[in-house]
Amino acid sequence: MKPAVLEVMRMNRVCRMVLVTSVGHRNPFGMDICCRKGSRSPLQELYNPTQVSLSNTAILHQIRRDQVTDTCRANSVSSRKRRVLTPNDLKHLVVDEDHEMIYCYVPKVACTNWKRVMMVLTGRGKYSDPMEIPANEAHVSSNLKTLNQYSIPEINHRLKNYMKFLFVREPFERLVSAYRNKFTQKYNTSFHKRYGTKIVRRQRKNATQEALRKGDDVKFEEFVAYLIDPHTQREEPFNEHWQTVYSLCHPCHIHYDLIGKYETLEEDSNYVLQLAGVGNYLRFPTYAKSTRTTDEMTTEFFQNISSLHQTQLYEVYKLDFLMFNYSVPSYLKLE
Repeated sequence: MKPAVLEVMRMNRVCRMVLVTSVGHRNPFGMDICCRKGSRSPLQELYNPTQVSLSNTAILHQIRRDQVTDTCRANSVSSRKRRVLTPNDLKHLVVDEDHEMIYCYVPKVACTNWKRVMMVLTGRGKYSDPMEIPANEAHVSSNLKTLNQYSIPEINHRLKNYMKFLFVREPFERLVSAYRNKFTQKYNTSFHKRYGTKIVRRQRKNATQEALRKGDDVKFEEFVAYLIDPHTQREEPFNEHWQTVYSLCHPCHIHYDLIGKYETLEEDSNYVLQLAGVGNYLRFPTYAKSTRTTDEMTTEFFQNISSLHQTQLYEVYKLDFLMFNYSVPSYLKLE
């Protein structure tokens, strides 16, 4: 059900309170919270836009919402196993009180930059440039407030009245990106110890003692075998970096108002910022990352995966493919 959209009168008086930063720049994110409350919320601007340019984009996002709704309905047995979410299910939903938005972060889908942006939006003037925030600081949990930290009535109020959005990516491209980042980089020793050693022990015959101890040379084929092994999911939930978007953000239980895509990241991100009323001050960070996982790379990684394992892996991520309108990759040899 769509949230009720109420027309509100625009403020006749424009709040002009700004904070002057130490280098003398005017920081619009130092605005007093009073200034936000009299204007239209992102939710109102999304469903009842005042700008023609926003109305055209709103149609695209309606199509994306409908795709999620239709997929949830068509797969109601598998997609709605639990009808009630617990607070623990909401730990990926970052809350911005000042702009009345909730962002569900999905690792490997520009979540570091989106967390940086959320720190600017919620920082009350502490930050003005997202890229000045170190990546490791963006992932410190205490820097952002998540929905599971609220009471049940407060959670329900925000889910009903705030604009909820997330960003998604082609599921197997995201998976290869996670593998490359967590298992092929020498500095990720915590992942090697936590997951690499387990994968080598279960999936590699005649593994050396060094491989069993370090877990720093996991092959993609072994990673896939680990993901499709029924024992893996019985043992514990997937790590967030390769967990399905369906399981991280619960789109069949939570109505997301806006679904951005990694393929149109800049355009979709700046649309969110426009809806929030900060588009004139803040743009989503863009930079060409030469190491980014591409479709061509993903195709190469799947060349050595058997058709049986490809089929089983597709079943694991099938809801993400269907829900977010990603077609079955042409390189797959499904049984």
